[in-house]
Amino acid sequence: MSGHSKWSTIKRKKEATDSKRAAIFTKIGREMAVAIKEGGGPDPGVNFRLANVIQKAKMNNIPNDNIERALKKASGEDGSKVYESLVYEGYGPCGVAVIVEALTENRNRTAGDMRHYFDKYGGNLGTSGCVSFMFEEKGVIVLDSEDRDEDEVMEQALEAGASDFITDDGAFIIHTEPGDLTAVHEALQKQGYEFVSAQVEQVPSTYVALPDEEHQVKMHKLLDALEDNDDVQNVWHNFR
Repeated sequence: MSGHSKWSTIKRKKEATDSKRAAIFTKIGREMAVAIKEGGGPDPGVNFRLANVIQKAKMNNIPNDNIERALKKASGEDGSKVYESLVYEGYGPCGVAVIVEALTENRNRTAGDMRHYFDKYGGNLGTSGCVSFMFEEKGVIVLDSEDRDEDEVMEQALEAGASDFITDDGAFIIHTEPGDLTAVHEALQKQGYEFVSAQVEQVPSTYVALPDEEHQVKMHKLLDALEDNDDVQNVWHNFR
């Protein structure tokens, strides 16, 4: 989490999404291609990884027609590029742990970009496994808590199969096992809920606060640079 809460992070990303819709759509298209190749084909009913990507597209308000076109392209019907999944791990200022998930057709270019960003903003790119032990993969569903009864939402979430429920500065954060995300999301959707986000994430076990303003600025610039890179799909970190 950057800023003070999960909710502040969501709002910051939503603003970026609204102003960079085309870039988000391109990244999701790449992710669909890899999900189809590595996750078991173009049917989201049996390909859990692809189902999650489609859910992410919907969370970013991408129209269904665009999603269908992206699926056809990702299935290779137009001879689209082949992308490789890569994960980079490193440290931001003052030891903030960062995981970067990328999809690229040129690993040398992407590795060079990642090293440059970390070095420029006071961090360093590490080796595989140097920070991932501080994170756990979970399904994460976020609801705006405005006008919602906390006890009611928690009861419905747990009945749907959620593993944890957190109230966080204007939002309800619902955790699931990764494989249960789709089922829990669909169950809550039938209850009439609208979602801020729903995806599998790398959730940190501990967080790092940066009291020094200079380091905070560098950390935000590092995150912005990573998220703006066309090859980067997701950035996970323990900056609070």
